[in-house]
Amino acid sequence: MQPLSIANDVFWLGDIDFESRDFHGYSRSPLGTTYNAYLIKDEKNALFDTVKEGHGPILLEKLRQVLPPEKVDYIVVNHLEPDHSGALPLLMEACRPEALICSPLGKKSLEGHFGSRDWPVRVVTSGETLSLGGRSVRFIEARMLHWPDSMFSYIPEEKLLISNDAFGQNIASTARFADEVEPALLRKSLSEYYHNIILPYSAQVLKILDAIAGQGLSVEILAPDHGLIFRRPQDVASTLEAYRDFALQRPRKRALIIYDTMWRSTERMAHALCRGLADNGVETVVLNLKQNHHSAVMTELAACGLLAVGSPTHNNGILPLVAASLTYLKGLRPKNRIGAAFGSYGWSGENTKILGEYLSAMDMPQPVDPLKCPFVPDAAVLNACEAMGASLAAALEKHCAAACS
Repeated sequence: MQPLSIANDVFWLGDIDFESRDFHGYSRSPLGTTYNAYLIKDEKNALFDTVKEGHGPILLEKLRQVLPPEKVDYIVVNHLEPDHSGALPLLMEACRPEALICSPLGKKSLEGHFGSRDWPVRVVTSGETLSLGGRSVRFIEARMLHWPDSMFSYIPEEKLLISNDAFGQNIASTARFADEVEPALLRKSLSEYYHNIILPYSAQVLKILDAIAGQGLSVEILAPDHGLIFRRPQDVASTLEAYRDFALQRPRKRALIIYDTMWRSTERMAHALCRGLADNGVETVVLNLKQNHHSAVMTELAACGLLAVGSPTHNNGILPLVAASLTYLKGLRPKNRIGAAFGSYGWSGENTKILGEYLSAMDMPQPVDPLKCPFVPDAAVLNACEAMGASLAAALEKHCAAACS
């Protein structure tokens, strides 16, 4: 694609990665992704972020169509993760800018990723400004959104916020603007990205949203480093509000059941539990972990107030896919959920105790005792699973009411 003007003398120079499915090595990007870089032409010219290594030549070619690379005065690195800084050596060599600008912790990350280089690094802190001539750039440290080095670049004359990973989505599309795609797709992708990347830092999200509001920053264009750009004020406002909603993690009257199974005994229990929940008015999603990646689990959990986990006993423990998914969820630190444990076993029955310990480690109260059965569940066990679902439905309703009071 060609360079794209998003405002007067402001250009998108990124690249689209249609093939991406593995994002950051731990999450999935089922719709691909983009690596967004931005150029502002003024008396001084500034390039904001680069792209993943391998995509650098495309960025450089797009830059050449707008401006000779040697005319770039500043390269601003809002975030040093390799999908945004991988092409930095190529761009530094081509542009030889007056300054490479980063946050205080960005300088440390620069050295960690690229070693000692003779680059003209300039460190900026929150509130500092950089004049480009007719425009200025105000830097806002956004630590842990989602790395310590992260910062935003705000251009008040354009009411433009360049926000690196915050407000991003994994969508590979020839559309560049949020208003060019289906709102439901955009909201799902925004949520998927938040809950697999940003969620552990929800407290910092609320602080930065309050800071944007408190400092009276008017944002009419919101330009993240992944996915689509928000160019309509109403889309910007709804995206900021969506992030606040995500960060508050209010529980919803919806349930997620995840499980793995050897000989389908735990699977039968999972579906009986689902019937008990659904028959008592709780929308429920059931995910077999053999068919669903742990990032898909987190995406579903985002809209659920209850997590029920099932596994048979395996080598005095639980099945590996269950352990891996729970470890992943624990690292993302979801809040305001309740939990439940169930499963079958053969000659030893440690499974539900271990599952309960994982749930407790995530601060998920378990209002119903774990349910386990030896070997194959009979009709009585399946009835007990349905009754468990009914009890959990009542507990979930009470939990949601208490959280909203």
